[in-house]
Amino acid sequence: MSRIGRLPVVIPKGVEAKIEGSTVRVKGPRGELNYTFPSSMEVTYHDGAIEVKRTSDERSHRSLHGMTRALINNMVVGVSSGFERILEVNGVGYRAEKQGENLVLYVGYSHPVVVEPPAGISFEADMRIRQIKVMGYDKQLVGQVAANIRKVRPPEPYKGKGIKYLEEKIRRKAGKTGKV
Repeated sequence: MSRIGRLPVVIPKGVEAKIEGSTVRVKGPRGELNYTFPSSMEVTYHDGAIEVKRTSDERSHRSLHGMTRALINNMVVGVSSGFERILEVNGVGYRAEKQGENLVLYVGYSHPVVVEPPAGISFEADMRIRQIKVMGYDKQLVGQVAANIRKVRPPEPYKGKGIKYLEEKIRRKAGKTGKV
């Protein structure tokens, strides 16, 4: 049986969870999320925890078991404490700043690049440490917005200039050696 799938999802105080048919709704202080789980999963809520069980041991059901539990857990964590992704801006003259709700990137183009946050996402830009924080309650949306920001100017391998994730390691290449 799936090690992740058999763990119960504990619902913290301040978070409300409902199971309506094949939909799980989770509401908390940061927002509300819902997820329609596959019919091959049995999701039950009792004693302040959500449990996910599968109907059979088919390969597809086994693979959905842990994923369904992980998605529900991410919903609970998101509406209670939220998620964040940190990006780092490297390069001479490269910077990011916040104008209202929007994020404005100056990364070597002839024009500034304006990134508008979708609903449920907020930005923080700290240029002392050259970092951008993408924060929100939907883990998938936070990751997608961070990937879109990184895509504006991905890091290049020669000088390491560009926008990268904080934990990302850039494999550096040697440049041209020149004639002797």
